[in-house]
Amino acid sequence: MANFQVTGSLVWYYQICPRETWFLARQLVADQDDENVDYGRFLQEKVYQRDKKDVTIGHLKVDVMKSKGGQLVIGEVKKSSASEDSARLQLLFYLNELQEMGVTAKGELLFPEERKKEQVILDEEGKKKIEELKEKIKKVVSSELPPPPRKVRWCKNCAYREMCWA
Repeated sequence: MANFQVTGSLVWYYQICPRETWFLARQLVADQDDENVDYGRFLQEKVYQRDKKDVTIGHLKVDVMKSKGGQLVIGEVKKSSASEDSARLQLLFYLNELQEMGVTAKGELLFPEERKKEQVILDEEGKKKIEELKEKIKKVVSSELPPPPRKVRWCKNCAYREMCWA
């Protein structure tokens, strides 16, 4: 874990479940046959086909990238807005990391099934939240053992559920 770097996926998962973050950071693979994982792959392939998708910039992997009126816009695609707060923080993380690289961008949360789009702009409050969140993630990931399992509303759809509740 010496070269550990916080990623957008870890930000997303930490908001859902810190234990899941610990698993992901150690590259413990979730159930790849889980229907939610399959559906996520389908969304990535089939929606927003006119935009650049799955763009890697350093340690960042953004779902969608486009130019709108001369402004760089990055998008995060989610199947529903049920975990909108996690998605917003993930997008703020990307915007913050890009800004630290000298790149100014705006963000869009995209929920194609709901035909919903939300603009996200990084401000000082967002930067502070992201820095605090990065420290919390580093603390969880640096632990020798994962946090104990804790029932949350996402457990029934989690691809790691057997690792906690089997």
